Amino acid sequence: MRSLTNIKRRIVSAALPNLRFPAKLLPQSLAGQILIILTLGVALAQLASSTMWLRQLNANAEKNVREVAQPMAFRVAATISYFSSLPKNYRHIVIDQLQEMGGTRFFVTVNTEEIQINALPQSPLADIVINEFRHTLAKQLGITNAKLAFSKPNDLHVINNQVRLVDLPERWGHHSLLVKPLSPPILVIQIPINEKDWLYLATLMPDPYFLDKASLLSTERLLSLTLSIVTVLLLGLFVIRRITKPLAKLAQAAESFGQGADQVVDEIGSKEIRNTAHAFNQMQERIQRYLDDRERLFAAISHDLKTPITRLRLRAEFVDNDNIKYAMVNDLEDLDMLVKGALQSVKETDIHENRVEINIGKLLADLKNDAKLMTRKIQIKGTLSQPYIGKPLAIKRCLTNLVDNALYYGKGVQIELFESDQTITINILDEGPGIPQEQIDKMFQPYTRLDLPESNHPSGMGLGLSIARNIARAHGGEVTLKNRQQGGLEAKLTLPLH
Repeated sequence: MRSLTNIKRRIVSAALPNLRFPAKLLPQSLAGQILIILTLGVALAQLASSTMWLRQLNANAEKNVREVAQPMAFRVAATISYFSSLPKNYRHIVIDQLQEMGGTRFFVTVNTEEIQINALPQSPLADIVINEFRHTLAKQLGITNAKLAFSKPNDLHVINNQVRLVDLPERWGHHSLLVKPLSPPILVIQIPINEKDWLYLATLMPDPYFLDKASLLSTERLLSLTLSIVTVLLLGLFVIRRITKPLAKLAQAAESFGQGADQVVDEIGSKEIRNTAHAFNQMQERIQRYLDDRERLFAAISHDLKTPITRLRLRAEFVDNDNIKYAMVNDLEDLDMLVKGALQSVKETDIHENRVEINIGKLLADLKNDAKLMTRKIQIKGTLSQPYIGKPLAIKRCLTNLVDNALYYGKGVQIELFESDQTITINILDEGPGIPQEQIDKMFQPYTRLDLPESNHPSGMGLGLSIARNIARAHGGEVTLKNRQQGGLEAKLTLPLH
């Protein structure tokens, strides 16, 4: 049965890919891991495309702003040149007429002081506009001392540092600088005309949103990312369920077969999964035929050996020499015991039972009562909240063998019960002499016994531990031995919950 368990593990490991991920960060199921990978892939692809889109958008925006800023700078330079050519006495008259008439595309005044502008934070696009204006003014008019800055409309001062644009009459420039309900940035240009006067120009860019920054994770991009991930997850979940459902059934069948129950797997799904299921079903048939042949072989051996052993016993009775007769009878008894032991080992391991609910606590309580009749003491600590699904006679034989060993080699026995979401653990502790460390692994081999002068163990064939471990492994569990620090031996039986 140990070979069946190994075969089961190989099938499960072959059917489910061995993906190595941090166990605490990712789900253990194949479907969960694939969905996580798909989500990360979609998110990274969206972020990469958004980054490229944003870079291209910024490059186009810089190109457009530069193309718009150049002609505006020339028009501003022409306006400045025109006002500079006017006689000083006519400048205010022209400005007043422009303000009364609604002005031009520019708001123009001549101030007696430099207006302090609450400039907007620097940005690449604003710097492009300002540099274009500085370059044009210097090239066309030789002006290098101009003050340029962008300001918000509601915070823009004009005429002097106490008057704001919004405080002026609407005909004085509201139509050229204020675009309600928007709040576009206003470019302010101040040029000193003489020691006292400053020529003040304010204008809007054609695009009122040109300084708005495009965000890599804007609301629209996040919504697009979310919709993409949800769509991929829904489609991925549908496809993954179709892929992993046959794999899960295959793993379940392998687990059941490793514990002695046949289960034919439906050959459905992709080509690779169908081939795997087909190979698994064929493997089950071959192994089952092997087990049936082995059972018939042992039955035949038992029948064939018992007949000559019986004839030899009869013939031994006619031997006149008592010494020879006694030796022959002893040899025949040993041979008969070996045959019975081999048959017992096979039968105790391959118990043909259906799996049912087993009250392990009651089984141990019955063993405790039986030991009490023999003046032996068993103490049980802990309880189990749920029954175990297994083969009742096999589990009883496994527990009986372990407890009997503890009773025969130890003075008292203590049984501890533990359970978790996945396993049941039964620790059988005795107060005996223990086992030499180098012989612990050998104790599970058939016909191996630990003979101690002070032990009261009756004659036996040394099959108890071997049978107990085979039964445990047939249920997907394990039996281990360990010497206790305070003396005695600990036999631990671990059974998985399914």
